Amino acid sequence: MKKVGKMTSVLLLATLLLSACSNSGDANNSQAQEADNQSTATATPMIEATAAPQSAAPAATQAPAASLAPQATAQATAQAQEAVAAANEEVPLLYHMNKNYDIVPNEEGTNKKVVLLTFDDGPKDAAMINPLMDILDKHKAKAIFFVNGYRVKEHPELLKLIHERGGILGNHSWDHIVLKDKSYAEVKKQIEDVQTIVKEVTGEAPNFFRPPHGAGGDVGKKVAAENNMLYMNWSVGSLDWEMKETDSNKTEKLISNVTDQLHSGSNILMHELQWTVDGLDQLLTTLEGKGYSFVDPRSIELKMR
Repeated sequence: MKKVGKMTSVLLLATLLLSACSNSGDANNSQAQEADNQSTATATPMIEATAAPQSAAPAATQAPAASLAPQATAQATAQAQEAVAAANEEVPLLYHMNKNYDIVPNEEGTNKKVVLLTFDDGPKDAAMINPLMDILDKHKAKAIFFVNGYRVKEHPELLKLIHERGGILGNHSWDHIVLKDKSYAEVKKQIEDVQTIVKEVTGEAPNFFRPPHGAGGDVGKKVAAENNMLYMNWSVGSLDWEMKETDSNKTEKLISNVTDQLHSGSNILMHELQWTVDGLDQLLTTLEGKGYSFVDPRSIELKMR
């Protein structure tokens, strides 16, 4: 049903694009005809006075208009086809998560020297989100952004920004509270309210859940499973949350914290923090230099095993 909804949206977009270009073509033809009439009317006194050739101006006016509509229609068709192809793209399920929260290949022969990139506690600021996404794009990397409901409510446009730039959205509860000691009803509300608001803003509900402070308890696991989400903590902590603005050498510390724990399938926890954004390019370059690539979260099964 999720895929059908996405396809419906894409086909509607394609129809609107084609309709808009068709109307644009009609408008351009009407404008060209009006210009043609005006040019002819303007040329009449010139003919009487000089007997100069009068056909050049209307021909020059008509030529661009005649070719504009087919070009615009062809462009809209190409855009529609690209949108449909993107919606139809299916990322194969090549990995699963084990009980240590590492990412493991499903079959022999699949690259195991991968890491999963994750960012918690957003969305906060477009001034951090855009450069962060630029760096991910540079390295052809995807990441999960575990968001808090109260932040999404304050700035839904930031959630939309992450989504539109290709970030994979995860659920990090509404208020970022410790869930393991809460009642089932409270945990359910903390998790499902995020599912609701993320779907309202982006059209898609998260497939991944990370409990705040890594403490979801059995009830957190139960509610996540009821909402068809993969419950995950992390296996490598960047410790960026322990750093302060006044600290020196934050990039070096970030890289050292990650590489000291690095192993195949590392599930790396980071945050939407300025010093993390500042050091991210160098971190990803370092990981690539060690032979690691970045797993697409969409290729991970939604069940631990």
